Amino acid sequence: MESSYLLRNICFDELSVTPKYQQLANCIIDSIENGKLQVGDVLPSINELCEHFDICGTTAEKGYKTLKSLGIVGAVPGKGYFIQRIETQNVTKVFLMFNKLSPHKKIIYDSFIKALGSGVSVDFYVYNNDFSMFKNLLNKVGSDYDYYVIIPHFIEGEDQAAKIIDQLDKTKLILIDKMIPSVKGNYSAIYEDFKNNIHQALTDGLEILKKYHTIKIIFPENSYYPYEIVEGFISFCQQYAFNCAVVSDIKTEKLCKGEVYINLLDSDLVTLIEKIKVEKLKLGKEIGVVSYNETPLKKFILNGITTISADFEEMGIQAANIILHGIKKRESVPFKLIVRSSI
Repeated sequence: MESSYLLRNICFDELSVTPKYQQLANCIIDSIENGKLQVGDVLPSINELCEHFDICGTTAEKGYKTLKSLGIVGAVPGKGYFIQRIETQNVTKVFLMFNKLSPHKKIIYDSFIKALGSGVSVDFYVYNNDFSMFKNLLNKVGSDYDYYVIIPHFIEGEDQAAKIIDQLDKTKLILIDKMIPSVKGNYSAIYEDFKNNIHQALTDGLEILKKYHTIKIIFPENSYYPYEIVEGFISFCQQYAFNCAVVSDIKTEKLCKGEVYINLLDSDLVTLIEKIKVEKLKLGKEIGVVSYNETPLKKFILNGITTISADFEEMGIQAANIILHGIKKRESVPFKLIVRSSI
């Protein structure tokens, strides 16, 4: 088969955030399954791929190496790459969709992909908390995947999103990070128990928090974070007699000594730190900061920012295990307080 024909059957989805080397591998696997490629067919050279699709040689070569690791593609020095095997039934296809890209979501993604290892084809999309994009992406993917792994966070439209998710085969569905109660059926989920988790994490830090008289949580309007976080926060403050408040905009908030601020968004953390510096308040003594969601940088900012966080690495691993072992389960991930010098 001529390489020009094969080039026409290779395409890259610009809406997908799946690395292009993986898209190349996935596309060739699809062509095999659709009968467009047979054993012995010679694949386009690295140079042809680079020139035709404007990709770098490393990307093209990594795509072919991915297929070699699955035993699908072989290579002959000086002659190039060819289809070695057309049995792809061992290749599990996964549709992976996140609400956004962020440092802690990257931890989930990296641990998920690493735990899956070879033999799994992943198409990765991000809908940026936008219901319309979520709807369009999920409606166009079809039913060819073995698993649909979704992080379902929405600023608005969650009820409509549940109806769309309900159309999926629940034996193939895995929700990550958040459960949606209105989604029906016996699906799998690796999730955060938002209300109870924040209550327990703050309780674990009770002795340290007692040096402050007021705890405030920065919970912006139109946030995709579930309100159960606020409910757990208020429940803790009422149980242990802390003054408390929910702040919608940290930019207009007046900071006072004896207060602890819990931030959800990293942008609010930056604003909060700037205001603390302007007010010349001593962090960890006169004012406290607790940041939601652990990320590597928070270990080093101002000698360490205290965090309350789910174990995102474990979240990715557990989701991968459902796929690798063909099991079905719903399980909340561990959640903990990591105390540093900011309180």
